[in-house]
Amino acid sequence: MKILMLHNRYLVPGGEDQSSAAETALLRDHGHEVELLEEDNRRIEQLGQARTAIRTVWSRESYRRIDQLLKSRAFDILHVQNFFPLWSPSVYYAASRNHIPVVQTLHNYRLTCVNSLFFRDQHICQECLGRFLPWHGVAHACYRNSRAASAVVAGMVGVHKLAGTWRKRVTTYIAVSEFARDLYVAGGLPDEKIVVKPNFIYPSPLPGNGGGGYALYVGRLSPEKGIATMLNAWKEAHAAIPLKIAGEGPLAALVIAIARQCNNVEYLGAKSLPEVLDLMRSSEFLVFPSEWYETMGRTIMEAFAVGTPVVATSIGPPATMVVPGETGFHFTPGSVAELRQRVEWCSQNLEQLRAMRAKARHAFEGRYTGAANARMLLAIYERARDTARHAHSG
Repeated sequence: MKILMLHNRYLVPGGEDQSSAAETALLRDHGHEVELLEEDNRRIEQLGQARTAIRTVWSRESYRRIDQLLKSRAFDILHVQNFFPLWSPSVYYAASRNHIPVVQTLHNYRLTCVNSLFFRDQHICQECLGRFLPWHGVAHACYRNSRAASAVVAGMVGVHKLAGTWRKRVTTYIAVSEFARDLYVAGGLPDEKIVVKPNFIYPSPLPGNGGGGYALYVGRLSPEKGIATMLNAWKEAHAAIPLKIAGEGPLAALVIAIARQCNNVEYLGAKSLPEVLDLMRSSEFLVFPSEWYETMGRTIMEAFAVGTPVVATSIGPPATMVVPGETGFHFTPGSVAELRQRVEWCSQNLEQLRAMRAKARHAFEGRYTGAANARMLLAIYERARDTARHAHSG
């Protein structure tokens, strides 16, 4: 099969970039031809805010580029990982013009929420869910704390909803969890077009044995990730093992300040995926304090891959991914006291914690390997091709 893969990289690399690279490598290793085209948000400074705003709604450059490519090469599928903001939904129309089915992975909630998180002012927010236009997101300046920038995103969502883009121009959507799928449906995406396929790691990493005597956080350092809750729990905990923090983001300064104050908190900065997996292999447990509706929880999967238990919030997909007492523990989002209790128990019961490592690895092998994902992804592509054939023949 011949796949054209599109992705828009953010300034701060994250799970979407890893997912795009993993799917590209997986498909190529299974004998399929994949061309990965990427836009990069570093171009925004060159383009300027006004041109970027126009491109967000409709990029003529992207349309022409994809249209010409699809005319010159016989692709079977256009798979869009992330179109925001530089590719734009115009790429769907280029595919439609060339009768190429479109698969869109839904890594976040951008099509129903201006900031894509359902989170603002330190709490879950669903004011825009199910509304034709997400204007509450403009009123609250949810995107980059700017009403003007939020209006651009809301306009993009509304214009393409009015044009029928989300319903007519995308053949199949991929949600990475059942929880996320339910939110997309509640937000107005067509139920029959959304399939569930979780993220994965490929190739499967070797497991570790723990023994490092530290806990680990990996991810973006931003409010919705529960960073403040985690830091406060470590400040209050008695005899807690050290916490190592890997990542970057707007709360990096807070993390650095706390690390200077507390001997048991260490900031490592940004780390590559191989470096992260090495840290996870030796860590006693991963902390996943997220307070928003994660679409899946990629670092939980990565921790399971190397056999590391996870202490996670009981909200969204992490609530079902982590089985208390078997692959980790839960705590209430935002509860410093509950997380402190979990941290203290884990710190004082390392042998019991290490006994969970086999079940954590088993959870990974049952659902998040490349082999399982290759079968699911190819079945999704075939379904999209069949749907497109029927539509054209009708």
